[in-house]
Amino acid sequence: MDGLTMLYTRRSIRNYKPDPVSDDIIARIVKAGQLAPTGRNVQATHFVAVKDAATRSTIAGLATNGKFIASAPVCILVFSEDTKYYLEDGAAATENMLLAARYFGLGSCWIAGDKKEYADGIREACGMPPEFKLVAIVAVGYPPDVNVFKERPIRRTAYKVI
Repeated sequence: MDGLTMLYTRRSIRNYKPDPVSDDIIARIVKAGQLAPTGRNVQATHFVAVKDAATRSTIAGLATNGKFIASAPVCILVFSEDTKYYLEDGAAATENMLLAARYFGLGSCWIAGDKKEYADGIREACGMPPEFKLVAIVAVGYPPDVNVFKERPIRRTAYKVI
């Protein structure tokens, strides 16, 4: 798949087959996150891949609008040290991982973490220290129908050249 097709057909997927995602693919998705640009190259972003069903259920119970996390074979938590650009750094890492998941034929969905009332509970459930901020949760799994990966129409044009 070429890069633009990957970009244009990435979608938020909230339903998954129960098929496991291999540790190799998870590691490659996380590596894509690690290779994202960071402000001043501080590289203060940390990742936790959660395959354990009980922990995913805990996260799903805490995350508003994230109940489907429990049915995803894996979710990847994006944390950052409290640096000046932690949110931008974590967001860049998250988008890289969403695109990597699409490359591997996986569906994914970004669930907000920063400043959410559930962020501390999820951080504690995963044993991360208090100085780390939860930036995002990424649910990952194989979609039940590969035909979901279609380019969607742009709802409104917000672009001009001056």
